[in-house]
Amino acid sequence: MSKKPENLDLYDEHEEVVSEGGKKVRRRGIFLLPNLLTTASLFAGFFSIVSSVEGNFIYACMAVFVAQIFDGLDGRVARLAKAESQFGAQYDSLSDVISFGLAPAICIFLWGLNSLGQAGWVFSFLFVAAAALRLARFNTNIGSEDKFFKGLPSPVAAGLIVYYVWYLSSLGLQGENVFPTLAIISAGVTGIVAVLMVVNVPYYSFKEIEMKRRVPFFTILMVVFLFALISLDPPLVLLTCALLYILSGPIIWIVKTLRK
Repeated sequence: MSKKPENLDLYDEHEEVVSEGGKKVRRRGIFLLPNLLTTASLFAGFFSIVSSVEGNFIYACMAVFVAQIFDGLDGRVARLAKAESQFGAQYDSLSDVISFGLAPAICIFLWGLNSLGQAGWVFSFLFVAAAALRLARFNTNIGSEDKFFKGLPSPVAAGLIVYYVWYLSSLGLQGENVFPTLAIISAGVTGIVAVLMVVNVPYYSFKEIEMKRRVPFFTILMVVFLFALISLDPPLVLLTCALLYILSGPIIWIVKTLRK
């Protein structure tokens, strides 16, 4: 029996088995638009790391915020355009490890945790590992986490870290100005957020919100009000929003536990 010849081409077109009409078929190529948005998110995460290394912590935090916007768009665009794929899901998760795992960990470490010595990088690595584990678990549970996520989503976890650094940096607290007590508190915040990513605390996913359906006129007024509120003091408002969402998980868990 002859063996299939080994493919020695330097470039090979991506192939993926998809379900169409109840049948398994092979499709070549990838969807352009959602993967471009994912690439933009990845670039923002990379830019954040470079900015942190150069000591531009506010720019680093802004870059993670931009990555969050692109990350929120790529999945919704893929669903609206019916351009979902396994390639896109895996690429999105790998991008998230950089943008919402590595970038915020490096940012808060170089911002102030490095003053704690070895303990500082241990807490930073704990955050990176927790983000990677959270995303790996999400990939294995695709389709089962609809109304609620199991564990804090990594973009929100990253958001809390960078909004925290952004707000304190805007007050002039960074580098040598980060006193030991603040560094210890920051390490504690990093550790708590890392733990919340890997425990089974439920967090509302907002996946039930349909972008295509009609909504009351009041909804767009609320969106305009939110934009205006953020413009007043972006790091403080964003940090408050992230804190409220993070606190919502334990509250939901307590309510569900008491109802049993």
